[in-house]
Amino acid sequence: MKNNNILQNLYLKQFNQSNAIAYNKDFVSNPRDYNFQLLDNAYRNAGKIYAQIKIAIETNKCQSEHCALELAQIKQLEEAPQASLDFLSSIIAELNVTEESSFDPNNNYQYTVANSLMTAKPGFSKTDGYNAYLNLLPDGSQEIAFTGPLFKKQVNTFLNDEPITIEVEDPLVINSAALQALADSDTSLVVSTPDIGSDMQRLLTEVGLFDLDSIGEDKQLKASAKISEEFIVRNIDGSYDYEIIDLGGGKGKNILKFDLEKIEKKVSPFINAEAAGLMSSEQDVIAAWNVYISKDTSVDEDAQTAQDANAGNTSWIYELDLPLEYDKKVLFEIKYKQYFMNNYLKQFTTNQPPTIKEDAAVFDLAEAKRAQAQKFLDDNNLN
Repeated sequence: MKNNNILQNLYLKQFNQSNAIAYNKDFVSNPRDYNFQLLDNAYRNAGKIYAQIKIAIETNKCQSEHCALELAQIKQLEEAPQASLDFLSSIIAELNVTEESSFDPNNNYQYTVANSLMTAKPGFSKTDGYNAYLNLLPDGSQEIAFTGPLFKKQVNTFLNDEPITIEVEDPLVINSAALQALADSDTSLVVSTPDIGSDMQRLLTEVGLFDLDSIGEDKQLKASAKISEEFIVRNIDGSYDYEIIDLGGGKGKNILKFDLEKIEKKVSPFINAEAAGLMSSEQDVIAAWNVYISKDTSVDEDAQTAQDANAGNTSWIYELDLPLEYDKKVLFEIKYKQYFMNNYLKQFTTNQPPTIKEDAAVFDLAEAKRAQAQKFLDDNNLN
């Protein structure tokens, strides 16, 4: 069963992209207030407090010895405006992740709602019941709180000894000190899904399957790139050992055979190293797993399809699955290799035509089978 974050995130994405609200008569006929006045409300009394503390210091009426506390408060108030701007900038950057095409809907959906407030999306105004508050805290840190219709949760309780479920306020609160601590430890509040497509394209040029002339100056494979000859299957006499494809109508054609075992042995160390590198951020691993790896979803597929396809029982939950257990790490490495082989490498080992022009021509299947039989007799002295 899809968890609530997935359901809400996919709904919010569809709602924000559908333009449906433009056809809501109530919305288009009334003004909407998106001015949350974060800074105005936060600093409404700051000037008065600052003046009072200044007077206490100048008149030697401080409550602390040597006015230590008051001097600290003055310093805190003087630095607060820039701290607020930095805090809000960090918040906006984190919340913007929810708009990325590869955003993992297993992230907390409240961050998507908060981003809708901060970016003034239709349906998320003060008029619609939403609000945001910036608060200056006594310890010098700051917090932002988001409230509104989608910032609620279900709670089980009792009424007259009967169990009931009620809806209560569940504001999203983010503290500036906590956010900075996350940033200092290279941890994201809202995780951005790794660019698996770019990683895989780069891997193709690094695994040693392609000659250097197949790699362009941009470090990408050329359109004409082909796997090196050493990985193509040959007969004992050095000729190519083709696979025959039935085209119908009694006709067929040759395609190259590749030594897939040799190829996998060649690429495995590179893929394992790449997967190990991702493990340095386990939340990135979960995002990659949920959006792409768990069900071999191609990066070329529509992002909505990719998210929905991976939104079932295969999803890993950030709150429950971090830190990752050993078996999940092993499973990720296995599936990561399969993902590379199936979505990126397979195109170079499937239906590849012969490099010899004469062998690439369409031929009569019956004649080919007779020729194969005769070759077997000749090779084994059975004529």
